[in-house]
Amino acid sequence: MVTELVDYLNNNLLIAHYCGFDITVPLPSYWTFDRFLKNFDHSVLSDIMKSQVLILSEQGIIDSSFIGLDSTPVAANTSQNNPKSFLSNKFKPDNQPKADQDCKLGVHTASNQSNEKNYEFYWGYKNHVLVDCISGLPVYEITTTADVHDSSVALDILADTHAFLPITECTFLADKGYDVKNIYNQVHTLYQGECIIPLNVRNTKNPKLLPQGNPICEAGLAMWKDGKFSDHGRTRQKFCCPLKSSKNDECPCHHKNFYNGKKHRGCTKYITIPDDLRLSIDRNSKYFKSTYSLRTECERYNSRFKNTGQERMWVRNKNSVANLNTLAHISLLAVAIAAITTHSSQSYRKLKARKRIA
Repeated sequence: MVTELVDYLNNNLLIAHYCGFDITVPLPSYWTFDRFLKNFDHSVLSDIMKSQVLILSEQGIIDSSFIGLDSTPVAANTSQNNPKSFLSNKFKPDNQPKADQDCKLGVHTASNQSNEKNYEFYWGYKNHVLVDCISGLPVYEITTTADVHDSSVALDILADTHAFLPITECTFLADKGYDVKNIYNQVHTLYQGECIIPLNVRNTKNPKLLPQGNPICEAGLAMWKDGKFSDHGRTRQKFCCPLKSSKNDECPCHHKNFYNGKKHRGCTKYITIPDDLRLSIDRNSKYFKSTYSLRTECERYNSRFKNTGQERMWVRNKNSVANLNTLAHISLLAVAIAAITTHSSQSYRKLKARKRIA
């Protein structure tokens, strides 16, 4: 917090001098630092982070061959995020916190399973981080409000990263939240890369199929193919009841659609034909599983990022939150640069070890 920073600088004037402050006069007050975080141009911090990434890239530490994207929830500084608050309407979308008018209502789940019950609502933001899955260091980051879906910013993050660090022929790793057709197509078309993303079934049904691929109806009969059609960028095979044109037969299960009085009777089913990149990936292969295991570097980096104090904010506006998040990434990249520059035997990921050496 700013109060801790002010106390630390006042008690360590030599460090304040190295930071550029004039120690012959009183150091800036709390409100000066607070205004700085709110009004400082975020693009300056973004440029500093990009320069750090390029330095580490030239040193051969950061590489864009395997990159992973993940988001971290950042809770806003409001009493409605207090777990001890028992207000019944604290997570109503129209009950905007008065302390922070920029934050939005989001949900954080333990996983991206469609039936996941372990979730919680919060008011705040998200920090989306693109991580090099080999070195475990950040490449690009962006802060959004908590209501922004992860997959909606993925393409912009990849494009902005490619503008200063080419990601051609990359392998893009992400969790089920990024299982969107557009991401597969753009990574393949624009960057000549591949996506390693688990399939999100999205509550789709898995009908019983014969070895030939025909589904079985509720009466236990093999359904017939009845043409193909395309909609919403996908091609689907239609299957119909084998008794739909019969005159005397009756449906064994007495399906309601069989007795609708129409010429073509019976139930119908549709199966999406895997003609796109999203459905053409063999997610049970050894290559997919071994490559996807690299995504754990995203989780490890998010843990280090949270240890800098970014899991719950004390500022109350989006620009301050974005600046603090970027400063946290800059500090972690600075640790890596210091370790490489000084040829230290300590890991470039350990912040506390570098602080002890300093």
